[in-house]
Amino acid sequence: QVQLQESGPGLVKPAQTLSLICNVSGDSIARAHGYWSWIRQPPGKELEWIGYISYSGRTYYNPLIVGRVSISRDTAKNQFTLHLSSVTPADTAVYYCATGGPESVGRLRRDEYVSWGQGAQVTVSS
Repeated sequence: QVQLQESGPGLVKPAQTLSLICNVSGDSIARAHGYWSWIRQPPGKELEWIGYISYSGRTYYNPLIVGRVSISRDTAKNQFTLHLSSVTPADTAVYYCATGGPESVGRLRRDEYVSWGQGAQVTVSS
């Protein structure tokens, strides 16, 4: 059973870059047809899909934040990382990593993914 765990700073200052790592166990991030996504939920708002990195290393991002986001991976450590630059208080949210097949891309329902992490609270504040 694949398990995901987010890790990173809980507090980030405005204008800085947020980096969150998703550690994966029980599956390989390079396994064929696997898609590894980041999703967030700001307080009082709905889930927002951020982007994915595929089993081949291809990436795709939400057009609304494409200029500030990147997702990278380390196959040796079996982890993938979210980088979000120039953060503002509007980026305060619980950040989740999740995995599924190609049908999960862009989706927001938990049952459309194979597995989700527990989530990591990130607050942007000076």
